Amino acid sequence: MPTYPAIPRPDDEAARLEALRRYGILDSANDPDFDFLAEMAAVICDVPYAFISMVDAERVWMKASFGTTATQLPRDEEYCSWTILEDRGLHIPNLTTDARTAYLPKTAGEPRYQMYCGANLITSDGYRIGALCVMDTQMRALSGQQVRLLTRLSGQVMALIELRAKDRELSASLNVMQKLATYDDLTGLLNRRALLARLQEEVERARRIVHPLSVIMLDLDHFKQINDTHGHMAGDVVLHGVGKFLRERLRVTDSAGRYGGEELCLILPGTSLEDAAAVAEKLRQALETAEFVTSAGSIAATASFGVVAGQPGPKLSTSSLLDAADQAMYRAKENGRNRVELGQEV
Repeated sequence: MPTYPAIPRPDDEAARLEALRRYGILDSANDPDFDFLAEMAAVICDVPYAFISMVDAERVWMKASFGTTATQLPRDEEYCSWTILEDRGLHIPNLTTDARTAYLPKTAGEPRYQMYCGANLITSDGYRIGALCVMDTQMRALSGQQVRLLTRLSGQVMALIELRAKDRELSASLNVMQKLATYDDLTGLLNRRALLARLQEEVERARRIVHPLSVIMLDLDHFKQINDTHGHMAGDVVLHGVGKFLRERLRVTDSAGRYGGEELCLILPGTSLEDAAAVAEKLRQALETAEFVTSAGSIAATASFGVVAGQPGPKLSTSSLLDAADQAMYRAKENGRNRVELGQEV
C-alpha cells in the first residue's frame, strides 16, 4: 500500500490529544443529533458531503457523516489533519492544485474530492480537537456567508460534545451517589435502609405471586474478640471478606445486606424453609474453612445462622420475618455458635 508524507503535528499535540480524550467521544455510538448537524452543514454550504471529524493520534475518526458512510482514515491521509493547524480553519476551493492535498488518496482517487472547507472544533480551553467539514467533487469557493455559518455551526457541534460529556459525568456521579446510598462501604452488601426496602419489595411480591420467602440472619461469632486481639482494621478486613464471600455464593435473585455491626441478613425469594436451611448450612460449612488475610495474619471466622420462611398471608411482614430470623440466630449462639437454627414459619 502507498505511504503518504506525514502531516505536521501541532506544537500542543500532547495536550490536544489529552483534551480530545477527556470528552470520551472517540468510538462512541451513533448519535442522531450529531448526524443532524452534519446534514445542516451540507445544506448550508450546498454540498453533497459533510463530516464531524475527530483528529486522534494516528487517525481521523468521524463522529458523523452526511452523503457517505466513512468512519475513519489514517491521519496522514485526511484533510482535517491540516485544518487543526490553522487558527481560522481551512478552505481550499481546488484540492488538486494545493500542495497539501493534491496527493491525498481521496483527491487523486475516488471519490475525487475537489473542494474542502473545515471549521475547527475548539474546546473551552482552546484546543483544536477536530473539525466540522464539507466537501464537494466540484471545484468551487464557498461564499463568505457560508464559511461564517459553517464556523458558527462548528460552535454548536462543540457545545453538543461538551453537553454529552457533562451528561456522562452527571450519570457517573449519580451512579456513585446511588451506590453510596444503597451499599455498605465496608461489606459491599446492601446497607440497612436498602436491605429493609428490598425485603419489603419481596414481601409484597411474595403476596402477589403467592410464593414462599425465606430470610437468613447470621452473626459472626466472637467478632469482638477478633477486634480486641488483632485490631479493628483486621476486623474490617474480615467483615469485607465475609461480604465478598456471601456475594459470590448467592443467586442473582437473592439479596444480602448488613443489618447492623457484624450481623448480616440474606433474602431468598421463592425459597422454602427446608431449602433455605440447606443454603445456610452450606454457607456455614464453607465459611468455617475460609481464611481472611489481614495485616495481622490469616484469620478464620465462623457464624451463627437463624433461618425462617414465610408464606403469603396477613402475618407475613418484614418485621415478622426479621424478628423470627433474629430469634433463631440467637438460639444458634446460645446452643454453641457456628450452627444453623430454624425459626417458626411466619
